[in-house]
Amino acid sequence: MLRQSLQIIQEEHTALAAMLRSLSMMVDRGPDDEPERYFDVLRAMLFYVDEFPEKLHHTKESNLLFPRVARLAPETQEAIARLEKDHAMSEAGVRELQHLLLAWELVGDSRRVAFEEATRRYIAAYLEHMHLEESAILPIARKVLSDEDWKELDTAFATNCDPLTGKYPRDPMYDRLFTRIVMRAPAPIGLGDA
Repeated sequence: MLRQSLQIIQEEHTALAAMLRSLSMMVDRGPDDEPERYFDVLRAMLFYVDEFPEKLHHTKESNLLFPRVARLAPETQEAIARLEKDHAMSEAGVRELQHLLLAWELVGDSRRVAFEEATRRYIAAYLEHMHLEESAILPIARKVLSDEDWKELDTAFATNCDPLTGKYPRDPMYDRLFTRIVMRAPAPIGLGDA
């Protein structure tokens, strides 16, 4: 049986991975002859990463899921320590990307390479982070957590309601953000002009 909280975590990982891959595609594509639209889409994507996964998703993993798993399965402590370090560094990482993007936009192309390289490193690290959670922590959580643990986790994660998973009632703020990204990002990344 797939627990609700595990399903939510996996759906959020899928949504975030799609956003990160879209971000990567945007970076590879470059601004072409529409830099204003390009920077707008990248800002919106980075805002989503900063706003949702950093503030809701990671917090619940760090405060609720990881301590329970570490207590019941001490063999996971090394992986959890790495994941916690990733969580601590990830918020600073996305803020750095936002700053580097702004520097590129305001100062010019002399700042482009720094943004692109930092973005590629951030995306690779984030995808690796989610893979570690899904391969080293979630399978063990399924085995060691009690029904009471799952009840608490399910209740907590059910409040996340990530709009990009498409499963939950949409928050108007996130709905506008998602619509902005999809409508302004060029095809095939979004629905904007190619």
